[in-house]
Amino acid sequence: MISLKGFIKRFLSDPVAIGAGIVLLVLVLMALFAPLIAPQNPYDLIQLDIMDSELPPSWQPGGDERFWLGTDAQGRGVLSTIMYGTGISLLIGIGAVVVQGVLGVSLGLIAGYKGGWVDSFLMRLADIQLSLSTLMMAIIALALFQAAFDANVYADYAIIMLILVIGIAEWPKFARTVRSSVLGEKKKEYVDAARVIGLPARKIMWGHILPNTLTPVLVISTIQVAEAIMIEASLSFLGLGMPVDRPSLGSLIRSGFEFIFSGSWWITFYPAIVLVALILALNLLGDWLRDVLNPKLRRGDD
Repeated sequence: MISLKGFIKRFLSDPVAIGAGIVLLVLVLMALFAPLIAPQNPYDLIQLDIMDSELPPSWQPGGDERFWLGTDAQGRGVLSTIMYGTGISLLIGIGAVVVQGVLGVSLGLIAGYKGGWVDSFLMRLADIQLSLSTLMMAIIALALFQAAFDANVYADYAIIMLILVIGIAEWPKFARTVRSSVLGEKKKEYVDAARVIGLPARKIMWGHILPNTLTPVLVISTIQVAEAIMIEASLSFLGLGMPVDRPSLGSLIRSGFEFIFSGSWWITFYPAIVLVALILALNLLGDWLRDVLNPKLRRGDD
C-alpha cells in the first residue's frame, strides 16, 4: 500500500491530477455553498421575474449586471441554476455509487469467498445485468414511474428514483471487481490462519478480506460517479430526469436546448461546459488513482 507521503508526492508531481483536483474542488465547493454565494435562489418564486427571461450575459448588449451568465426562460440566473444544479448532479452521482457499492461489494464478496453454485448464480446474474443497457433500463423504469404518478409526486421523488435506478443497474461492475480481488485474497496465509483459529466466515469476509479489496473499489468509484452523472444528464435531456423546477446540469441543458436557434445560446452552453468539466475532472482523477494505486505501475516512490 502506498504511503500518504508517497501519495501526496505523486499528486503534486502530476500537473494533470492537480488541475483535475482543483476543478473538482471548485465545483464541489460551489455546489456546497450555493445557498450562501449564489446571486439568486432559483427555487424561490418570489425572487423570479418573468420580465428578466432570456437576458444575455452581463457583458453583452442588453445584459444585466445582476446576471453574469444571463437568464433562462423562467428569469432564473444561469449562474445560480448552475450552482444549485451541480449540487443535485453530484448528489445523484454519489448516491448512485453508494447504492452500486453496497450491492456490488456485498455480492462480489460473497461470490468470491463462497464459490461454487453461489458464485455461478451471482455472476450469471451479473452477466444478464451487464447485457442490458443501463440507459434503456432507466428509461423504462422512470417512464413507468412517471406514468403511474402525477408530476408533483414524480418531482418529489425524482432524486431518490434516479439514485436507485442508476445504482441498481450498475452494481455488476463493483461485484466483478471485488470478486476478482477476493479470489486472490482468500488463498493467502492470513485467511488460512483466520480459519484455523475458528473465525466464522462472516468475520473473515468482512473483517479480513474486505479491507484488502478496497483499493480497486476506490478507483472504480471515482469513475462510476462520473458515469452516473452522465446517465442522469442523458435521462434529464430526454425528459425523464430531474424536473425543470429542480434543475440538475442535464435538465438545465435540456431546458435551454430549444432556445439555441433563437439566439439564447447561453442557457445551454454554460451548464454544458460545467458538466464537461465535472466529468473530465472525475475521469482524470480516476485514471490517476488507478495508476498510483496499481503496484505494477509504481517505481518505488512511496
